[in-house]
Amino acid sequence: MNRIIFFLSLFLSVKIGPAHGRPNFQQLTVEQKVAPLGIDLANPRFGWIIHSQERGYKQAAWQVQVASTLQLLKQGKGDVWDSQKISGDKQSFVAFQGNALRSAQRYFWRVKVWKDDGTDSGWSEPSSFTTGILQPKEWENAKWIAYEILPKELQVMPGVHLSGDHLGEKGVKRAVIPLFRKPFELDKEIKQALLFVAGLGQYEARLNGEKVGGDFLAPGWTNYEKRCLYNTYDVTKQVKQGQNTIGAIVGTGFMYINRERYRKMVRAEAFPMLRLKLIVNYADGTTQEINTDESWKTSPSPITFSSIYGGEDYDATKEQLGWDNVTFNDVSWKKIIVTEGPGGEMFAQQDYPLKVMQAFDVKEKKQVASNKILYDFGQNASGIIRLRVKGKKGDRVKIVPAEVLDDKGMPYQNASGGPYYYEYILKGDKEEFWEPRFTYYGFRYALVEIDGKEMADLNLQLLHTRNSAPTMGTFSCANPLFNQINELIKWGIKSNLASVATDCPHREKLGWLEQTHLIGSSMKYNFDIYHLYNKVVDDMMEGQLPNGLVPDIVPEYVPFEGGFRDSPEWGSAAIIIPWYLYQWYGDKRVLEKAYPMMKKYIAYLGTKADNNILSHGLGDWFDLGPKDPGVSQLTPIALTATATYYYDADLLSKIAVTLDKKEDVTAFTQLATNIKDAFNMKFFDSQKNVYATGSQTSYSMPLYMGIVDETAKNKVSTNLVNSIRANNKALTAGDVGYRYLLRALEEADASQLIYEMNNRADVPGYGYQIKHGATALTESWAALKYVSNNHMMLGHLMEWFYSGLGGIKQQEGDVGFKKILIEPAIVDGLDWVNVSYQSINGEIKVHWRKENGKTNVKISIPANTEAQIVLPTFSKIYEGKKAIENNKSIKNMGEINGKHLLETPSGNYEFTLIK
Repeated sequence: MNRIIFFLSLFLSVKIGPAHGRPNFQQLTVEQKVAPLGIDLANPRFGWIIHSQERGYKQAAWQVQVASTLQLLKQGKGDVWDSQKISGDKQSFVAFQGNALRSAQRYFWRVKVWKDDGTDSGWSEPSSFTTGILQPKEWENAKWIAYEILPKELQVMPGVHLSGDHLGEKGVKRAVIPLFRKPFELDKEIKQALLFVAGLGQYEARLNGEKVGGDFLAPGWTNYEKRCLYNTYDVTKQVKQGQNTIGAIVGTGFMYINRERYRKMVRAEAFPMLRLKLIVNYADGTTQEINTDESWKTSPSPITFSSIYGGEDYDATKEQLGWDNVTFNDVSWKKIIVTEGPGGEMFAQQDYPLKVMQAFDVKEKKQVASNKILYDFGQNASGIIRLRVKGKKGDRVKIVPAEVLDDKGMPYQNASGGPYYYEYILKGDKEEFWEPRFTYYGFRYALVEIDGKEMADLNLQLLHTRNSAPTMGTFSCANPLFNQINELIKWGIKSNLASVATDCPHREKLGWLEQTHLIGSSMKYNFDIYHLYNKVVDDMMEGQLPNGLVPDIVPEYVPFEGGFRDSPEWGSAAIIIPWYLYQWYGDKRVLEKAYPMMKKYIAYLGTKADNNILSHGLGDWFDLGPKDPGVSQLTPIALTATATYYYDADLLSKIAVTLDKKEDVTAFTQLATNIKDAFNMKFFDSQKNVYATGSQTSYSMPLYMGIVDETAKNKVSTNLVNSIRANNKALTAGDVGYRYLLRALEEADASQLIYEMNNRADVPGYGYQIKHGATALTESWAALKYVSNNHMMLGHLMEWFYSGLGGIKQQEGDVGFKKILIEPAIVDGLDWVNVSYQSINGEIKVHWRKENGKTNVKISIPANTEAQIVLPTFSKIYEGKKAIENNKSIKNMGEINGKHLLETPSGNYEFTLIK
């Protein structure tokens, strides 16, 4: 229910204009969240989305008021900040410039905007934001506490890849998954209570017998030596005047991965620990704090084994009923141990928490042995199980999840990491419910093995867990296969949206960086990834090595070797992602904070280059060559590495311009020129207009990145198209190259070819995966069983669904979708397309349909923006009932490259194209 309310608050308007014709505000944000908790910035930034039925609505001025109470705000008294009327059309990242904010306080704010004719919107309805802990010293009274401390001689830091069987006694012990509790009294009328919690690896907070919040695997995982995240909860309704009890269960997460069952690595940083601060503001203006300190007590929980990679065991006979409530007697519990903590500075988690987002009931179940039942949920997804069971005390249930089955119809974990399982020991109640707390897996099937002979009843659900980022886009079309492909890719993305962008939800669960920029555009059309990607930038900054290398994964819990640690197509996310965030959302601050990292990284690449050519890395990973997929087979590694090196330098020259780093502009522009010259000299055959091997990736990367000389661009593009047609229109590019192939073809106005390449199931690709039973995007184009069957790295086609078929793009040089480009590809074989994207400035919608010899195109452009609309050439084009030549709100720029170019202000448009 809380999730439903959040989505409604995000997308429904918070104000209806008091008079007809006035705009209303659909969304008021602070740091790009509606009514956020835990803002820990001294100068947070405000934003608003304007909705107006008026064509061409432009904001000419704005005013923000911030008050310490709702009453003061309604009286027009912005006692914390009143910006007064400020000229300009800015509506996002408006920086707070008022009186100093205080920690753990709720503030109220509103906005008003004006048009240039002086008419105003009226004040928005109030919104709010709540601060976190603003000063590090405010954490001093809250200690890190633990049940046990890992001796330094048993630490494994950094992690060791795979089994770690050579480590002796290190990583052998099972960590105790502890319970922590503290009774406390609140003796006055309560105004507000805010809870700030960091439990490492992950925790579940409890208050007066109830779970706090709906988070899963909180907080987000980081490099704990440099940064620890805490979560903020408003618990005003959970505390009461009088006696209370607060508690927590803390799991291992990535802090401690022992040598049992499956593990991608062995890592032993510390045993579970907790840091917590409850701040209660009383109605009389006084404050009371409850902190983790020596007064807390602890005891082992019923979780007897827990591993992010291996699964979880729960012995319900060891439950301590009411341990998190006031009436519980904790005389047998021991005192906690105060520990130093991992060393990282405390920051409020800004990204959306992981939550249970969807529940799948069993689609089919089959008895495969006398005590074994195989369940099929019909969807491969990241998540956990929910068990409902009746039986005798001591009966044991083992549950083995799997994404695919072997040839005998049994769970196959070879590619997803095994053994991984859950085990539950019954306490013998009439009906028992259980969900794992500190682990998850990617699966569709679950094999249940029953140890009790008289198990009365058992039922399972698959609970899909992921980052709870709101949905930002929709796509549908007349082609059922494309709708299936969209869902296939979406499940690959959803299953890998965690507190990092993971490669897979089972085998590795690591933040591999290449996919963040290669399918970032696909993701941004679908989900609000602003906060996740800001965290990725922080992870990269903290993970950068002293020599400048940004490793392929961050946080780097385990260092890999060779191209699996140092591949330019991966590490270059350090430059590409901050630039994309700036382009997509208009956040200049991310460029400023990441700029030193970018410079260090490109300097590192320079030390690896030989005459401006890079030759290391993984290349076009998992392309379709004659061998099993892996390192690039069809395209030279040096080509993808050096093309990426050029792209880095070119982007840095633009970033330097944006940040007014004049000397750097000159240096990076020259570096880009030098790399381009070296690239073309090494890889380009000017007689044949072919790059390197003539693979799809060999053509596409230089085309998209601007490496191809303008005099040769058309010939190279034609050769690319012809080579695809000559190869049965089959795709061969891999993880790195396929995104650039689609971009190059779309820019060459070859969306018809993209359509034909992907509207099939007879060769490896999306349709082929679906034909062979995939319900989430697989790691290999051929949906091979011996690799992951839930990966998001090949999901590039989703971007084309929005930017190609839907035509929603940005104009050259645009920042934050202020200057929108609408250029739908109205391809043969497709009757209609419907897309929408909730940009930072409002919703953009495109719907086109062919009927009765005409093509109708409906377009919505949000208020305070403008658009260029590019339509195919038809003999007549009407908007509404008027020919575009007679429509004063549309500027007809005539035909350019065989298409009609129109310029429009914001508003809703309906075009009719007649041959």
